[in-house]
Amino acid sequence: MECFDAIVIGGGAAGLFCAGVAAQRGLRVLLLDHSQQMAEKIRISGGGRCNFTNRDLDLHAPHRHYVGENPSFARSALSRFTPQDFVALVQRHHIGFHEKHKGQLFCDHSANDIIQMLLRECDAGAMGGSVTRWQPCAVNQVAFSPYSALFNGSCSYEISTDQGVVHAPALVVATGGFAVTNTAATDFGLRLARQFGLTTLSTRPALVPLTFDSTQWHPLAALAGLALPVELAFGQKKQRVVFDEDLLFTHKGLSGPGVLQISSYWQEGQPIAINLLPAHTGTHLADALLQAKKSSKKRTANELARWLPARLADAACQGLLGSGEGLGGLSASTRSVLDRSISDTPDKALVELAQSIHQWNLLPNGTEGYRKAEAMAGGVDTRELSQQTLEAKRQPGLYFIGEVVDITGWLGGYNFQWAWASAHACAMALPSLHHT
Repeated sequence: MECFDAIVIGGGAAGLFCAGVAAQRGLRVLLLDHSQQMAEKIRISGGGRCNFTNRDLDLHAPHRHYVGENPSFARSALSRFTPQDFVALVQRHHIGFHEKHKGQLFCDHSANDIIQMLLRECDAGAMGGSVTRWQPCAVNQVAFSPYSALFNGSCSYEISTDQGVVHAPALVVATGGFAVTNTAATDFGLRLARQFGLTTLSTRPALVPLTFDSTQWHPLAALAGLALPVELAFGQKKQRVVFDEDLLFTHKGLSGPGVLQISSYWQEGQPIAINLLPAHTGTHLADALLQAKKSSKKRTANELARWLPARLADAACQGLLGSGEGLGGLSASTRSVLDRSISDTPDKALVELAQSIHQWNLLPNGTEGYRKAEAMAGGVDTRELSQQTLEAKRQPGLYFIGEVVDITGWLGGYNFQWAWASAHACAMALPSLHHT
């Protein structure tokens, strides 16, 4: 039987970073992971180059970039370990990186550079601190003793694993979420939280493509592969969220960065709104079409293709952007007159066409699920955890960090930054008992 200062379950971004920081504080840490390779989600992220953080995170309101029952919970950890702090660590390890889009930072070479950096951080224990890694190693059972002679009367967790029984006064759960199927993530962390009486919130795929009824979407399936910058919105008034990002048509529905962003907010049975031409106002487009009508003999679709991709312009003028329940609404009379010369198209139909392009309302019927999701929404209720330390309020020595917590970031490095920040907050709070 072996004893450690802390046991970290989960060898992903949060678990590796937490173990390394704790070891550099002088703690003896055991890092357990049931998979063959550590940090597989890092390895495949960002097209293999790992979008490891985002410069644009607002330190005055960092919760603005996160979703959950209480995204403000993330403020404390994110404010104490910032993107600049992680960038400084990357620079100390001489890893080249670049900004790609809207503050997103990627490795120049490979995501493996980040993994190797985290492993080196684990090997850099100070004052007798160290990280022992067991993998693959399954956790079979977790038991808790409120009084343990092993640790001078403090609490103790007994972990039964494939490699034997181990003890520690602190247990850190960094097991991630269900997203990205081939990374072998499971619901272990959620089950462990419930074992100790903690509330968990229902989980769902986030940062995921949206789907539509196959019969309704069939006419638009021919647009698959078409991408363009759009404005997507969901919700009303103060709850309304808007993203200016690219959209991608797929055979089943919509994807692309903008759709992935809005999917984290989308609720079943609720519509989303898309402005297919955000660079122009609805009035401007309508006026331009009415002006073209005075002198052009081209089809309306050909005139519209001055602003939209030709395939999309054709679809709009065939009424496909408003065909079928759940796909928006051009009136039947307008659909019947758009596929003709613009000079023969009624003014009212052109105005309605312009409005439909700037306000395409759609009702998704679901998502492509965890198979295509980049993150999991939901998880351990933040009301159960300390905002400063990530320790369970009602269960001493038990910590939850990273994606298993009900904090989900925007696309673009925000989830990794939550992993680093929550791990750092936890590691700095772990007690050092220096047992013998």
